[in-house]
Amino acid sequence: MKQSKALSALQALANEDRLALVRLLVPHGADGLAAGEIARQMGLSASRLSFHLAQLEQAGLVGARKVARNVIYAIDAGGLGETIAFLLTDCCLEHPEVVACCRHGRAVAAPVIEAASTPEAAPTVPQDAPRAPLES
Repeated sequence: MKQSKALSALQALANEDRLALVRLLVPHGADGLAAGEIARQMGLSASRLSFHLAQLEQAGLVGARKVARNVIYAIDAGGLGETIAFLLTDCCLEHPEVVACCRHGRAVAAPVIEAASTPEAAPTVPQDAPRAPLES
């Protein structure tokens, strides 16, 4: 995944209503939900819902299809999966604690790292640590 696409997806998710939309749509999978049903369940006006769905669709996290007179919105599992994989693989370098947390479905509290008082004492990533190349 290109960094620009990941940023677009993460920016779309950094909104309370859009994150709630994703959480609502994920359990419905490819079947999705009609726009009217989404609006009813979320208590959003049609225009506000349309705005948020467009942002998620543009970010590659949601897809839409027309069925009769309804527009059905469904999570784009590939787009959401790519975003999660980007975070785990590219950003977190498959750090064992982060990956274990995600694979076991539970959050694990990370140890508190105190701020270093001098630059020399600051924790650093080893120079030879493998990094996935970022695509622009």
